[in-house]
Amino acid sequence: MTVFAAKGADPGVDAAASTGPGAAPGRSTGSNAHSTVWEPEGPYNLVRTVGTLQCGAHDPAFIHHQGAAWLAFRNDDGAATVRLEQRGALNSARVHATAWGPGASAAIESMPTLLGANDDWSHFDSPGYQANLPEIARKGRYLNPGLRLPSTGRMLDAVVRVILEQKVTGIEAKRGWRWLLTRHGDTAPQAPGAPNGLRVPPSPAQWRRVPSWDWHRAGVDAHRSDTIMRAVAMASGVERLAAVKSSAEVTAALRSVPGIGVWTAAEVLQRTHGCPDSISVGDYHLAAYVGAALTGQRTDDAGMVQLLKPWTGDRQRVVRMLYSSGFRKPTYGPRLAPEDHRHR
Repeated sequence: MTVFAAKGADPGVDAAASTGPGAAPGRSTGSNAHSTVWEPEGPYNLVRTVGTLQCGAHDPAFIHHQGAAWLAFRNDDGAATVRLEQRGALNSARVHATAWGPGASAAIESMPTLLGANDDWSHFDSPGYQANLPEIARKGRYLNPGLRLPSTGRMLDAVVRVILEQKVTGIEAKRGWRWLLTRHGDTAPQAPGAPNGLRVPPSPAQWRRVPSWDWHRAGVDAHRSDTIMRAVAMASGVERLAAVKSSAEVTAALRSVPGIGVWTAAEVLQRTHGCPDSISVGDYHLAAYVGAALTGQRTDDAGMVQLLKPWTGDRQRVVRMLYSSGFRKPTYGPRLAPEDHRHR
């Protein structure tokens, strides 16, 4: 049974757990903190589940600190600082969530979805389905039975981050995200024990005020910064896509923004909606990786789509399990080198 319990401000002290199904809203205390406990059904691993939301080890909006994950973000009520900690082993996990700031209450209400509560692996894990998976995918699930697909529902944050990743190396994208948040985001709401440097991503108004020279200093070319500005200009409509259930509708809406293509839309859906079928067609590495993992030979996007066709509806799950298996494809030739235009 999934259980939610209202808690006090001290993340180290349990309150009496609710015995009913569903969620009981976290209570506010004298320190303006809201807190809850989520008990997932079945195996669960917090780090493996939410790790994909972190933009590198130095992401100012997501910091691992003293055994907990610290996140900072905005919702309709304002900014929030959130602390997430898993207690208990794989099959007896409890995730303790505490939030501070104007957006704390809404942040706590959104935590189960963010943590993967709506991501149902029961069909994928059934013996009949597992029997039809490639051995390497079964190995990945065996090694990572507690992985879920998180859903943040925070559209603009994801759109901006993914646009920054377009056609550049991971190093460049992470550096740009870190630079922009450090200079144009807000300090996260104060919270006991919070790590230094935790930042809230910029609001639409703050993104609009980023001058051209700061995009340049962040290593972001004009194509990406212009695409971000087009998305920011329709921020309210972009955020409303969080409530749209159809991945096809969300993809079509995102792709109506010039500069956003199928790869960007897929990467956004994976983070905001936890879409189990979304695969990143057009990725620099993914098709070759999937081909090598499943056939021993590299392939292109069309080949990857064909290879994953038997698992339509769960293609993202299969890809995650391939990576979780520990498989690494052979590398040939030089890597794509980061380009630095900041001093030109």
